[in-house]
Amino acid sequence: MNNALFQLQWIDYAIMSIYFLFVLGIGWVLKRYMKDASAFLEAGRSMPAWVAGLAFISTNLGALEVMGMTGSGAKYGMLTTHFYWIGAIPAMVFLAIFMMPFYYGSKARSVPEYLKLRFDEKTRGLNAILFAVMTILASGISMYALALLMEKVLGWNFNVSLFLSAAIVLGYTYLGGLSSAIYNEVLQFFIIIIGLLPVVLLSLHEVGGWDGLKAGLDPIVSAKGYAADTYTTTWKYTGAAGANPMGVEWYGIAAGLGFVLSFGYWCTNFLIVQRAMAAESIVAAKKTPLIGAIPKMFIPFLIIVPGIIALVLMNNPASGFSITENGKPNYDLTIIMLLKHYLPTGVLGLGITALLASFMSGMAGNVSAFNTVWTYDIYQSYIRPATNDKDGDAKHYLKVGRLATIFGVLVSIAAAYLAGLFGNIMDFLQTIFSMINAPLFAIIFLGMFWKRTTGHGAFIGLLAGFLTALLHHGLTIPEGATTMVKGGWIAVLKVYPVEMAQNFWTAIYACASAAIIAVVISLSTAQKKSDDELKGLVYSLTPKVKEEDVAWYNKTSTLAILVLAILVVLSILFW
Repeated sequence: MNNALFQLQWIDYAIMSIYFLFVLGIGWVLKRYMKDASAFLEAGRSMPAWVAGLAFISTNLGALEVMGMTGSGAKYGMLTTHFYWIGAIPAMVFLAIFMMPFYYGSKARSVPEYLKLRFDEKTRGLNAILFAVMTILASGISMYALALLMEKVLGWNFNVSLFLSAAIVLGYTYLGGLSSAIYNEVLQFFIIIIGLLPVVLLSLHEVGGWDGLKAGLDPIVSAKGYAADTYTTTWKYTGAAGANPMGVEWYGIAAGLGFVLSFGYWCTNFLIVQRAMAAESIVAAKKTPLIGAIPKMFIPFLIIVPGIIALVLMNNPASGFSITENGKPNYDLTIIMLLKHYLPTGVLGLGITALLASFMSGMAGNVSAFNTVWTYDIYQSYIRPATNDKDGDAKHYLKVGRLATIFGVLVSIAAAYLAGLFGNIMDFLQTIFSMINAPLFAIIFLGMFWKRTTGHGAFIGLLAGFLTALLHHGLTIPEGATTMVKGGWIAVLKVYPVEMAQNFWTAIYACASAAIIAVVISLSTAQKKSDDELKGLVYSLTPKVKEEDVAWYNKTSTLAILVLAILVVLSILFW
């Protein structure tokens, strides 16, 4: 793919260098405030709501998403926005209104620790181990993809690129801890917006605006056998699977993506929740997901719409635009080739920096979540418990947190090389998410809203949900699978049309089995925790947080209504 190599000038490299120095500078400035484990691993719970909110959404806005969703825009059109609107916003509102008061109010330092407070130690331990593995894999995938990008697009050596990116993330995370990761995520959010916005405006201008885009899509979409406006609408053609390019009906989108997968990810994934838990107050913690939800709803116009425009450009030989590799379209190249197609020297450096920033955001988010769970939920719980010396413990766990950061980055590098052995590692990683987050959501939901849920029920339900997902994966494969990494390693009882469908049903079975088994076991075992012990952990036993002396327009409920109203308006406009 030599045609994809960028010829950057000195000003492009200068922009990238300034960015790298700046992110390291943030870590250096914050280093003097890292006096104990709380400051390093929890940011001292001092973040303003708007900072935590932007970090909340930036952590999710990794380059894998930027590249993947732009490519999905070219393949599926505006249907891809379901991953942002129905697949994120309702869950984020639910997290803000109902779940953050328990996460934050319980003083838990992580989601696994909340499980200990609500249930017992064994439930916490199981989730901590599963989560630690998941974050290392996710961080390794980000490192591998970034190094691959720098090798293929910039012509840099893969190994040098991998270790350089790892060193930069390690540098600012080791120095400034979670605070450094959060402030850099806010910076990265704005870099991504500034770097990609010119592509949106220039590409829209080239095709003649929204109306010109629809006109350009008409013959292309019609040739695929779909209605002319299929690629510019969201719900209109979801009545039948064959009527839209995703091959999914509306109820599958609403129930599978809109409930199981989205609530499992946004409400229980500590990588995401950690940003809200770093907020300065419980009210700020509740507002964090809502503040993040507003830009989240408009991100599709930044990364999905250019993908749709790319579909028109690649079908117009006069445009000179192509994502063809080895005779086939490589949709992962969509955003990269759009940057090359539109951005001149200098601005191109900013666009590449935006992609690098998004990769580093994902890497740092995973590493900072890993070091917290390792220090509090594994090391402190099973290796070296806290003593009566609070000051000594604080300094000791600060040292452990920093060592865990180094360890996390090193293991992520190993995971990055592992990723290079499997061309389908992202499909496997998505399966892992459905295995871990879906049953976890069932258990946390039951624990928060049904006080009868017992520790035995939670542990067995969580384990059963994970094993059910593992069993389903072993008995099914997506069509065209050539490796057991995609499933079928026990036997093949069902063949799914695509990986998305397989992961969807993996999550459904994992969530349902975890919930059913947890209920059955809870009803047959005694609740060992009293109502006083469950106060602040269970909805019915916890006093509601009142926002007194707060103007109506500044209340969490008002912000939640605003977010849902925008969601409804966008859904109607692009129905």
